[in-house]
Amino acid sequence: MSTAEPAKIPLALQVPTQRVSRGWIAAVVTVQIGINVGFFAPIQVLLGLHAEQLDASQKGAILSLVTGVGAAVSLVANPLFGALSDRSTSRFGRRIPWVFCGTICGALALLLMSTAHTVGVLVLGWALMQAAGNAAVAAIFAAIPDRVPVEQRGVVGGLVALGQTCGSLIGAVIGMVAAGNLVFGYALVALAVAICAVPFVLMRQDTPLPKGALEPLSTAQFLRSFWINPLKHKDFGWAWLTRFLLYLGSQLCLVYLLFFLQDAIGHPNPAQGVLVLTAIYAFCVIFSSVISGKLSDRDGQRKKYVIISSVIVAAAAGVLAVSSTFTMAIIAAVLLGIGFGAYLAVDFALLTQVLPTADSRGKDLGMINIANSLPQVVAPLVAWLTVTWLGGYPTLFLSSVVVSLLGALLVRKIKSVP
Repeated sequence: MSTAEPAKIPLALQVPTQRVSRGWIAAVVTVQIGINVGFFAPIQVLLGLHAEQLDASQKGAILSLVTGVGAAVSLVANPLFGALSDRSTSRFGRRIPWVFCGTICGALALLLMSTAHTVGVLVLGWALMQAAGNAAVAAIFAAIPDRVPVEQRGVVGGLVALGQTCGSLIGAVIGMVAAGNLVFGYALVALAVAICAVPFVLMRQDTPLPKGALEPLSTAQFLRSFWINPLKHKDFGWAWLTRFLLYLGSQLCLVYLLFFLQDAIGHPNPAQGVLVLTAIYAFCVIFSSVISGKLSDRDGQRKKYVIISSVIVAAAAGVLAVSSTFTMAIIAAVLLGIGFGAYLAVDFALLTQVLPTADSRGKDLGMINIANSLPQVVAPLVAWLTVTWLGGYPTLFLSSVVVSLLGALLVRKIKSVP
């Protein structure tokens, strides 16, 4: 951004001070629900069943390939589309066009996946869904620091976590209902992704960025802007690393959940088991995210809630490591929901307070979201190696314990946020 007088800073780039309405928050949460249905219905159930349908003997390898490629695409897509939305000068605003286009293209990608009779087409469809979905995710996340004042971000973060969780729960329901008809399942998911964006788009509460407000960048400058020096922006660097570790710990618990119920527990209906565990997890996430978000707004403390929630996530993984019964899986789901729900709400508020500049919120949050996506690349590989070669499911879940506790320890390195 140019060195203009503070009074001349465009409204779109100013630090928000006016509290947002319940209607706007509800629209943001609805977008989150739709996008997360699009992500989690396939990840939790549909992709696993699709992989088994393509080649039952190689289902684990196929699932790891598809999810790994999709996550690799998201590593690039999220910060790229976030940066593009930062510099968009549409009369509809910076974020709305990307939410609209991302959800429509994501729905089309899911319909392509429904036709996949080969691994190649399935990989292509999921990669396109990740690209489009992350375009929408980058824009909707950036809309929050664009419009929400700091003292309201814990509550909004908690409600966004609620939307993410409801999306994963609805995804599990769709997976169970459509377990015998994948085409129907993908179509339902595509419909949810498209429809849930409608309220946010129609509200049109997105401040446009005037043309010329930002200095033009060459391609080389644009590419260099994605490097955020962790030595110069230390708190941003530590926030990125701790988020990566917590998401990796959570993914290690979830990535093979369907197969864990099927192969280790011997559940008679693994898809139904995923739904039950997801419902329990979702209820606990909703409860803990809303409560912890309000508490952190009230006392201004963020780090202590993040540390406590990280330890609870580690405890959930520990339960799964020592017992392979469905009862213990339920206990783990409760702990994981409480811990990760609190983490999602408070850590998001913390992250918005360590962003380097106001004119690159979308790009910077996109770089943070790499910490969400990279575990989706790493976790399937770690899961396959540990389950196949390094001791099975107990080793997998113990790995989650270690990385979650390490994340809790390193949160203390963040200095600018209490």
